[in-house]
Amino acid sequence: MENLKITLFQGYLFWEKIDKNLQNIGLRLTSIREKTDLIILPEMFNTGFTMNAEELAEPMGGKTMLWMQQMAQKYECVVTGSLIIKEKGKFYNRLIWMLPTGKCNYYDKRHLFALGKEHETYTAGKEKLIVELKGWKICPMICYDLRFPVWMRNVAPDYDLLLIVANWPERRALHWRTLIPARAVENQSYVIGVNRVGHDGNEVYHSGDSTCIDPNGNVVYYKRDEEDVYTFTINADEVIKTRRTLPFLKDADDFNLIS
Repeated sequence: MENLKITLFQGYLFWEKIDKNLQNIGLRLTSIREKTDLIILPEMFNTGFTMNAEELAEPMGGKTMLWMQQMAQKYECVVTGSLIIKEKGKFYNRLIWMLPTGKCNYYDKRHLFALGKEHETYTAGKEKLIVELKGWKICPMICYDLRFPVWMRNVAPDYDLLLIVANWPERRALHWRTLIPARAVENQSYVIGVNRVGHDGNEVYHSGDSTCIDPNGNVVYYKRDEEDVYTFTINADEVIKTRRTLPFLKDADDFNLIS
């Protein structure tokens, strides 16, 4: 593992306006002044968290994914975030892990937000995604997944960095600020949560609270209410040292997930 340089975008999302969001994010990313390994965007970064999948869904290889390819090539790094994908007649809240080569991996949101009727529009995913970058094993997930520690449990361990991209409302920001450090400490990994700011089309306010927490629960980065494009480094030695001196994962319970 090498140290990993990460850039996150905490921004306002224009409600259901794909072209305007892509243009705005592309403009904001021009403020990056140093080489980065990974750019992280929020959940449904091109539309906001909407159930209007019929009008806004794109196929794999649609214009938003082409835009992601362009950004990955331009900044010579991985670009990730989720968007609405239509595939074989079904809609997915799908996280794309776009490589500079134009190839990608993806993760479909496992836990659909029933309170917002997400389960009535989208199809739940069944598989975790573990990707590698500069020796790091990385597990990307989406928003509501954060509330389900069994799904996020770091077995073996499977990952060194857990990512959560989100449209998490300010009214439950305390939950967000509590659960992210808990996931970091219990899984002995870095955890990065990237959220949006501002009101969405349903007049729900999002305060951002994007953050990075190290394996011991220390805050590496935190920002509330404001748009931000920020680059920081996470330390490989911090993960290795924590797991060596506090080998708690070796004592974890064995279990199997049953769908």
